[in-house]
Amino acid sequence: MERAYVCRFASAAVVAAFGLAAALPAGAQTVAQIKQRGMLNCGVDTGAPGFAVKDDKGKWVGLDVDFCRSIAAAVIGDPEKVNYVPLTAKVRFTALQNGEIDVLIRDSTLTFTRGTELKLNLVGVNFYAGQGFMVKKSLNAKGVKDLNGATICVITGATLELNIADYNRANNVKVGTLLFEKLDEATVALDAGRCDGYTDDTGSLAGARSSMKKPDDWVVLSEVISKEPLGILTRQGDEQWGNINRWILNALVTAEEDGITQANVEELAKTSQNPEIRRILGLEGDFGKMLGLGNDWAVKAIKTSGNYGEIYDRNFGPKSLQLPRGVNNLWSKGGLMYSYPFR
Repeated sequence: MERAYVCRFASAAVVAAFGLAAALPAGAQTVAQIKQRGMLNCGVDTGAPGFAVKDDKGKWVGLDVDFCRSIAAAVIGDPEKVNYVPLTAKVRFTALQNGEIDVLIRDSTLTFTRGTELKLNLVGVNFYAGQGFMVKKSLNAKGVKDLNGATICVITGATLELNIADYNRANNVKVGTLLFEKLDEATVALDAGRCDGYTDDTGSLAGARSSMKKPDDWVVLSEVISKEPLGILTRQGDEQWGNINRWILNALVTAEEDGITQANVEELAKTSQNPEIRRILGLEGDFGKMLGLGNDWAVKAIKTSGNYGEIYDRNFGPKSLQLPRGVNNLWSKGGLMYSYPFR
């Protein structure tokens, strides 16, 4: 059953239904709670193609969803044991702070204030993006300055509004905004002519364009006005849980570097002589034990969703949104994806 959060705080009944306290004390053992509950509560977008959206069969799919599944596989042993909690940008961090979710993987930018003032643990980046613009072709805009006087649809509660304000101030222009809670609300306004364009991170723009009634009437400008490192967040105060999420992310990136795939991971876990692969896949080193998991934690995660490249291709690649890897390629191929060493 889908549980949508439309208010800032969950009711007592909702909290009870999840089997959680309204707020978790610092140092709470999230892993123990997840195992006792038998379910991972994973905060995702309300609907962003590529990141998290329901398919035509009602199943959650997307890059962020694949990470939720890999975490559940590593911790619980079953990738299907995920309760996807769709959250708007406005309430996502409150839901994490209050314990309504265990982890937030919702195309969220990792920023200074979110890691300090909001007391959230910035686990790591799973998608590098920048704030870009999708505009009507009829505007003939070549860059963002050409949008002076235009009205742009924006999702509220994100870094997007602040970035536009900074851009206006720095460039002495006025790009107007019209605010919405959800992407589908913004696309309706776009199709109705209420906005001249839409702004979001570059990954979300690919999905937004695909959802328009006439995608060919819209163009994504090549210029971006910000850095948007999107990633995984947990609550501060539980280092074990933060480390588990951090190293699952690193395992999926390293798996691509080392040629470990969804198809061959189980065989490599039996036969590989590569020292790094042996450490990741639990053949030596007791790395799982250090995390409080079984030593086959990474095998389960990779078997569930594949390596990072497989996850990207499935959700953004040629057979989906046709968004080139770009900065999300491996460091060895000109991108920014780079794992901590397993040593």
